[in-house]
Amino acid sequence: MAVSFTTERMLHFGDCDISGTAYYPSYLNLLNGVNEEFWSWIGFPWHEIIWKERWGTPTVHLSCDFSKPSFFGDTLTFELTVTKVGRSSMTVEHTVLCEGEKRWTSRQVLAASQLDEHSSIPWPDAVRAKLVSFLPEEEEA
Repeated sequence: MAVSFTTERMLHFGDCDISGTAYYPSYLNLLNGVNEEFWSWIGFPWHEIIWKERWGTPTVHLSCDFSKPSFFGDTLTFELTVTKVGRSSMTVEHTVLCEGEKRWTSRQVLAASQLDEHSSIPWPDAVRAKLVSFLPEEEEA
């Protein structure tokens, strides 16, 4: 499985509890920022698809496994891999590292959603083509 997008985030004071340990709700906020950056990187920035096109990518499933704590001042590397693209949803796997050491992983399902009716929609053709381009050939849906 190839990594399709990598970015870094530093853990700030507000991301941690009183002991300086990363606080899991802050992890999820960081993960959301990574997702937003990914969508811009592939050419579909959220501020455009949400405000102009009126669709979005809400999370419909999320699981996380935390293997080792991270601390205030750590720089985390987020690796986002697209693992499945369906008619109106996609699955991504996140691996989060600090200096090459795995800190946590996540599996996330995002869906294409029409924002005014709050209903699922098929991926727009250009979006689906871009997402599918990250899949190994044998896994294209």
